[in-house]
Amino acid sequence: MDVDSTAIIRTAPTRPTRAEIAAAHGRSIRDVIAPNLRVLFCGINPGLYSAATGHHFARPGNRFWPALHAAGFTQVLLHPREQRRLLPLGYGITNLVSRATGSADELTQEELIAGARRLARKVRRYHPHCVALLGVTAYRIAFGRKESRLGVQPETLDGARIWVLPNPSGLNAHYQLPGLVREFKKLKRRAIGG
Repeated sequence: MDVDSTAIIRTAPTRPTRAEIAAAHGRSIRDVIAPNLRVLFCGINPGLYSAATGHHFARPGNRFWPALHAAGFTQVLLHPREQRRLLPLGYGITNLVSRATGSADELTQEELIAGARRLARKVRRYHPHCVALLGVTAYRIAFGRKESRLGVQPETLDGARIWVLPNPSGLNAHYQLPGLVREFKKLKRRAIGG
C-alpha cells in the first residue's frame, strides 16, 4: 500500500512562526475545565508560544506534559493539542492571569492578586477537589502567603485543597524533569490517591 507523504505533512502539527508568536502577546487561551474535577492545574499565565497555538504548556521544552505522564496522571504522553483528553480523566487546566507574555516576570503583582480572585470564582463555579498551582513565587504573591513552600497548603480555596507545584517552564532551572516528576507524584499520591 502506497502512503501519500503529502497527506502526512499536511496533518503534522505546524509550529507557529516568529511573527505569529510575537502577535500572540496579550492573547488568552480557553480553559480546559469541567465541574467536579479531581485536579485543576493552574499555570501562572500563557506564554507567547502557547497563546499562538491555543494550547496550554505548548512551548517545546516545557515539562508539564512529560511530568504529568511520568507521574501517572496520564497513560500516554499527551501533546498539548490533546489537552481536552484530560477532562475525562478528571483533570483540567487554567491560568492565574489570562494575558500571554514572553515570561511571567512581565506580570504585575496586581495582576497576580486579581488572578487569585478570578481563580476563586472558577473554583466556586466548578468545584474541583484540588487546585494545583504551578509556581510557588506566583502563589506567594497572588495569595499573600510569603512563607509558602511546595506541596499541600494549610488553607483551602472555597473547599478545594490547594497544592503548589514547581513551574514546569523550561526557564525554571531550579527543577529539571526528575524533580518535577517527584513533586507531581506527591500530588497524585497524597491529594488524589494512586
